Amino acid sequence: MTPAAALPDARKQPALTSPHLRECQDCGQIQVVPALPPASRAVCLRCTSVLRHTHHDPFGVPLALHLAALIMLAIAAGTVLLSASTFGMGESAGLFSGAVGLEQHGMWELALLVLFTTFAAPLGKLLTVSTVLLCLRLPHPPRLIRRVFAWAERLRPWSMIEIYLLGLFVAYSRLGAVVTIDIGPAVYALGALMLTMVAADYTLDVDAVWGAMDRKGLRRTPPRRGGALGPPVRLACDTCGLVSRAELHSPCPRCASRLRHRKPFSIARTWAWGLSALILYLPANYYPVLTVIRLGRGEPSTIIGGVEELIGAGMWPLAALVFFASIVVPGLKLIGLVILLISTQRGTRWRLRDRTRLYRIVDSIGRWSMIDIFMGSILVALLQFGILARVTPGFGAVAFAGVVITTMLAAQSFDPRLMWDAAGVQAEYDA
Repeated sequence: MTPAAALPDARKQPALTSPHLRECQDCGQIQVVPALPPASRAVCLRCTSVLRHTHHDPFGVPLALHLAALIMLAIAAGTVLLSASTFGMGESAGLFSGAVGLEQHGMWELALLVLFTTFAAPLGKLLTVSTVLLCLRLPHPPRLIRRVFAWAERLRPWSMIEIYLLGLFVAYSRLGAVVTIDIGPAVYALGALMLTMVAADYTLDVDAVWGAMDRKGLRRTPPRRGGALGPPVRLACDTCGLVSRAELHSPCPRCASRLRHRKPFSIARTWAWGLSALILYLPANYYPVLTVIRLGRGEPSTIIGGVEELIGAGMWPLAALVFFASIVVPGLKLIGLVILLISTQRGTRWRLRDRTRLYRIVDSIGRWSMIDIFMGSILVALLQFGILARVTPGFGAVAFAGVVITTMLAAQSFDPRLMWDAAGVQAEYDA
C-alpha cells in the first residue's frame, strides 16, 4: 500500500487529520492518505487527482458561507432581475419569470429544467449542506444526515447559478439594442450568491464532514447475509469514499449507499447517452431556438443565427462566448467521450494520465452550454410587447437542452477507472 503524495502549506502546522485509505475515483488506485495539516492537499500518486484538500476551519466557515448563500438566494428569488420598457410599455422579470414564460409557450420541459438548475438544485444543495453542518453541532445528530449529505454531492453539477449569470449578461446585451433595460437588485444578489457558493465549495472539506459523522457514532456495520451477496472484498464507496471490507452490492457502513466495484454498465450507458446527444445535436442546430418579432416582422433564429446577430451588432466577445459554449463545447465533448470509450474498449495504455485529464475536462465543461437556454428564457420573459417586439421559443431550444443533459449524463455514466483496468494497470490492494 503506497501513501498518496502530500502537498503541505509552507508553514509548519500540527496534523489535523488521521491517515486513512482512499480509492482514487479517477484511476482506481487504493492508497493511504497521510495525516495532513490545514491548507494541504493529498494527490494520487498514479494520476495526480486531488484526493483531499484540508482547511483551517472545515466546519464554521463553510456553515457561515452556506447560510449567507441561502439569504442571497432568497433575495434573488424575491426581487426584480431586469426591467424592460419601450414606447411607454414595461415588463419586469424575476428569477422564476423565465420558467413561467417558457411554460406559457408550451415548453414545460424547458421550464422545469430552468427552474431546477437555477433555483431547486442550488436551494437543495445549500439546504442539505447547511442542515448537516448544523446537525453535527448536536451531541447526538440524527442518522438521516448521512443520506442528506450524499444528496448534496449529487446536486452539485446541476446547480448552475454562475452559468445563469452569463446567460443573463448575454440577454442583457441583446435586449439593449431593442428596448431600455434596467438592472434590478436580484442581479447583484445573484452575483453575491455565485461568489459565496464558490467560496463555500472551496472551504468545505467533505472528508472532514464524513469523519465528524464517524466520531459521532453514525457509522454502523450492515448485517451479514450469510454470503448470499458473495464473500467480503475491499470496496470503496463512490459516495463517501470509505474503503471497507464488505459484500458486493451491500450498503456502505457510513452513508448506506450501494457498494460496487465499478459503475454498472458504464460503457453501454455512456454509449447510449452519447448517441442520444449526437442524434439531438442535429435538430438542435437546424431548428430555430428563438423567433424575435419586431413591428410584426421577424425570422426564426438558430444557434448559429444568434451568433451571427451578435457579430452583426459588433458584440464579438459575446458572439465568441455563445459560439464556444453552444456549438464548440457539445461537439468537443462528444468527440472526447468517443475517444475515451474506444480507447477503453481497446484496452490501450496510450497516454492514460492524459486521458484521465481529458475525462475531467469533459465532465466539467458540458454544463456551460446551458448559457443559450438561460439567455432564451430571459428573452422570452422580458420581450413581450405585442406587435412592437416579442420573443417565442422554438423546438431547437428543446433539442439543444436535450444535448446538454444527455452529454452531462454520458460523462457521469463513464467510469474513468475502467481505462486503467482495461489497460491492465492493477491497483494495489491488500490481501
